[in-house]
Amino acid sequence: MLRLGAPIALTQFFIMAMGFLDTAMAGHYAAVHQAGVGLGGYVLWPTFMLLAGCTMSVTPMVAQMMGAGRGSETGRVVRQGLIVGGVGSVLAVVAVVNGGVLFAAAGVDAVTADVGERYLKAAAFGLPPVMIYMVLRHGAEGLGRTVGPMVIAALALTLNAILNYAFIYGRFGAPELGGEGCGWATAIVMWFELGAIVLLWRRRPFRATGLWQGAEPGRAQEVYIGRILKIGVPIGLSSFVSMGLYAAVGILIGGLGVVPVAAHNIAGHINWATFVAPMALGSAAGIRIGFHVGGGDLAGAARVARTAFLLSIGYAVTISVALVLARNVVVLVYSNDAAVIGVAATLILFIAVYQIFDDAQATMAGSLRGYKDTRVPMLYSVAGYWLLAFPVGLALGYGWGEIPELGVYGFWIGLSVGLAAVAVAMGLRLLSTSRNEERIAVLSR
Repeated sequence: MLRLGAPIALTQFFIMAMGFLDTAMAGHYAAVHQAGVGLGGYVLWPTFMLLAGCTMSVTPMVAQMMGAGRGSETGRVVRQGLIVGGVGSVLAVVAVVNGGVLFAAAGVDAVTADVGERYLKAAAFGLPPVMIYMVLRHGAEGLGRTVGPMVIAALALTLNAILNYAFIYGRFGAPELGGEGCGWATAIVMWFELGAIVLLWRRRPFRATGLWQGAEPGRAQEVYIGRILKIGVPIGLSSFVSMGLYAAVGILIGGLGVVPVAAHNIAGHINWATFVAPMALGSAAGIRIGFHVGGGDLAGAARVARTAFLLSIGYAVTISVALVLARNVVVLVYSNDAAVIGVAATLILFIAVYQIFDDAQATMAGSLRGYKDTRVPMLYSVAGYWLLAFPVGLALGYGWGEIPELGVYGFWIGLSVGLAAVAVAMGLRLLSTSRNEERIAVLSR
């Protein structure tokens, strides 16, 4: 699991680091550009995760085929996933280029909103290629080939840093675009990722999947696409409701002023940086569980789920302690504004508190995907984030009734409460599914 998970963790870290570079480099250009890029990200990434998440089902489907000794058929799943990803990319572009409507509705100040809109319109040019890239990446990970995507992500991060420097500050003959430059850098990097992973899939181990063979008859295409959507849409919705909650909170905090939103952006990026390891661990567990389920070894699948959970808890405790001790130093990487630094350092305490719940639920959700159990976990996410976390955050953030107005801190308390509820529900579901042979058989069809 660690051999699979370590490259996935690094891949996720490199991807998250690109968001870190956008925030940090725009922040050192100007606080308002950092805030604008952050607000743009609250539209871009939830939309991307909703539609790209619908193709994440390719990973457990391929893994179960591999476990059943049907590796030569896995290319069919990936090929139909490309169709789903292509359609999703069109929807993503339409949603992202119109994201400015949300800024106006939330009352974000005009300058910050303008930076966010220009960032989104630039980044939208990279959505079609990155959606195709994600399908091929999910397929590679389902095959257990996780090193190649890691190398691509590392190269993409390096390219992103160079392009950010060029387009934000106007270096190497490029125009000085500030926060908008982050969007153009992101779009170019997304095209690079697609080209690199296509070359990866031309190599011999991947050619054995039959990806580049002729298309299936219409009925066979419908069957595979139907299975991809049946498993993948709940995954995409789960990703969307969690990231969408953070995005909605971020946009609402944008109405509180530049300092709160800049601090929220910083805290969010630190949270994501620590989150990549348990998320990758969940992905690795899902691959191993899918392989065991495909091979009929349900005891082995349950053993993987249990091991992944214990590893995630140990990691979470360690990170929580480190965040508390280093919070005042970490925020200096992102900003040199004293007011932003003070608020961000306090928000890191919230991250340290709910780290245990956040990491545990991420790993357990990944394990459930290995069983192809995605619909019920999606319902847990909707209920925990939007029926609990969001109302609590609004009540505390704005001070409804007799409740004191806590501003940005109130929203983060709401996030913590909802996340704890989701983690408990996911744990109970994983325990139930791993012990239910009949449910596993039904889900594997």
